[in-house]
Amino acid sequence: MYETLAQFAQTWGLIMFVVAFVLVLVYALAPGNRKKFESARRIPLEEEEDDRVGK
Repeated sequence: MYETLAQFAQTWGLIMFVVAFVLVLVYALAPGNRKKFESARRIPLEEEEDDRVGK
């Protein structure tokens, strides 16, 4: 019983992770998301008004 359950979990778990990885990859590389990721990439470099006033 344990061996059967372990084999099932290993097989379908691997398939599930591969499918999830492919979906994340497609989402990240989709041309429609380019602007969103470009703006998110610049967030750490932007200064907020509160930071400039205090200095």
